[in-house]
Amino acid sequence: MQSASRTQEQRQAGLTTARILLETNAIGFRASEPFTLTSGWKTPVYVDCRRLISFPRARRKVTELAAASVTREIGYESVDAVAGGETAGIPFAAWIADALDLPMLYVRKQAKGFGRNAQIEGAVEPGDRTILVEDLASDGTSKVNFCKALRAAGLGVEHCFVVFFYGVFPDALKTLEEIGVRLHYLANWWDVFDVAEQDGSLDRATIDEVRNFLHDPVAWSGLHGGRAA
Repeated sequence: MQSASRTQEQRQAGLTTARILLETNAIGFRASEPFTLTSGWKTPVYVDCRRLISFPRARRKVTELAAASVTREIGYESVDAVAGGETAGIPFAAWIADALDLPMLYVRKQAKGFGRNAQIEGAVEPGDRTILVEDLASDGTSKVNFCKALRAAGLGVEHCFVVFFYGVFPDALKTLEEIGVRLHYLANWWDVFDVAEQDGSLDRATIDEVRNFLHDPVAWSGLHGGRAA
């Protein structure tokens, strides 16, 4: 999913977020020793949005952009609660909930197995329109599990928000669309690549490898020992 498919407002938010991620060293480039994602894909690029928790001004700007995205794309009065996915989504959910003046919850990967055996923490109000917040999405699989857990608790979930969406793997949105959930995001790899190339922060060899990956991530992954389908 290239950035050209987005509105000018979304595109600008993506470039700003990409610049923040680069400045905070949340982006890694390693074409010679590819990173391996949990889904099995090999990639010459990696993002660690969790670094933002240590940069107050950066996280404040990302939160501002995220809140604007939610209100613009979902609505001012169309969300009743914000739920963070364990664990990386929790701080982002807290900041976004605060910015939107909404209740916050968090959802575990599985019930904790003792005490109340809860999978959802917070004051759950059945029927509340809830947006799932995570730090990033590559192929959407883990988001499906969180959405199903929230729905099992009686919450309505039709939207998921992430700071970063890989935006290159095939059928990345299909898993969420199949359960009736729409993904919203700030930045993707095309944004990062554009900013890094403009700033001259990448050498030619890295630029060529990243471009090859972005145009055909499945083939690139397979050629480097990773998942190929």
